[in-house]
Amino acid sequence: MQKGKGRTSRIRRRKLCGSSESRGGTGRGLMSQTSLQEGQMIISLPESCLLTTDTVIRSYLGAYITKWKPPPSPLLALCTFLVSEKHAGHRSLWKPYLEILPKAYTCPVCLEPEVVNLLPKSLKAKAEEQRAHVQEFFASSRDFFSSLQPLFAEAVDSIFSYSALLWAWCTVNTRAVYLRPRQRECLSAEPDTCALAPYLDLLNHSPHVQVKAAFNEETHSYEIRTTSRWRKHEEVFICYGPHDNQRLFLEYGFVSVHNPHACVYVSREILVKYLPSTDKQMDKKISILKDHGYIENLTFGWDGPSWRLLTALKLLCLEAEKFTCWKKVLLGEVISDTNEKTSLDIAQKICYYFIEETNAVLQKVSHMKDEKEALINQLTLVESLWTEELKILRASAETLHSLQTAFT
Repeated sequence: MQKGKGRTSRIRRRKLCGSSESRGGTGRGLMSQTSLQEGQMIISLPESCLLTTDTVIRSYLGAYITKWKPPPSPLLALCTFLVSEKHAGHRSLWKPYLEILPKAYTCPVCLEPEVVNLLPKSLKAKAEEQRAHVQEFFASSRDFFSSLQPLFAEAVDSIFSYSALLWAWCTVNTRAVYLRPRQRECLSAEPDTCALAPYLDLLNHSPHVQVKAAFNEETHSYEIRTTSRWRKHEEVFICYGPHDNQRLFLEYGFVSVHNPHACVYVSREILVKYLPSTDKQMDKKISILKDHGYIENLTFGWDGPSWRLLTALKLLCLEAEKFTCWKKVLLGEVISDTNEKTSLDIAQKICYYFIEETNAVLQKVSHMKDEKEALINQLTLVESLWTEELKILRASAETLHSLQTAFT
């Protein structure tokens, strides 16, 4: 293998047509030219092909980064380089890579406010937090951008605009691979672990595959090996991790159809929605759930309500005379048939509430698609998220119905 060239002889680029498992219908992917066996190398990309903070510091930006105080963050260094190289156009050595990157992203931070308002509450809160973070990142970086004026004929404010930085931030956030932590005196103490790997960007995500991906210190290459078999001429996928659809939407800007990790989150507000307001022990029960980590990550999944959700409901449904048994509930013990049935009934009510809410949002999205043609792509993405959640809720409702038959 020659220095500076990735070893990709077993796969080649393939044009896709909106595969349901592809990353947001990117229209690109990689196809196996031969059959691949478990443990076989998919791609080996030399360190020299990676875009890292080392790349940035060795460039024309290095002198400006080195003398800036306080030291810029590794993220700022990468984003600045991306914006600058994109502005350079055909003069950039990274032009082939920059041209295959999306012109715009679909992470919630890039969506219109009226579209963000349609997201599930927990995801909406994270999206707003993400937007505030990027806005603060831009505001705190403007003085550094101004110091780069000697490098450009145009005003730096027109080059390093908010939209330009947002594009660069999304590029790093959605496409960076993990490298061993490094520390440079000219950069801040924030973890310097991100690298952009041009060829790897062509591999699409599927939640149904597993791969091993890491930087090989011996070969000084970033390597991806398959842990499953691939037939000749099949598209080769990688997996970003066992993420649910809300996490995929937030971090990468797409939704995966039939994602086995997908789920619907139950907030504390909804958790107690159908419980009796006369329960004098409710505050104590909530406190116990908090202390033992059972107030968050309560979900409905393809197999029904999660064990954590049912456990939380069983504790909340304990009758006054059984309250001292709360430790047994957390250990998974059955307290009584009454407690089991009551918790299932509450779970069913919550599930039906979510189904009704989801249908209402989908109807609203459908109307907005008719009225706001400019937002149709963003609305379609939000629609796909809610549609997948509706499928999960319907599957959970069927499971709950089956569980309840044991008590009838």
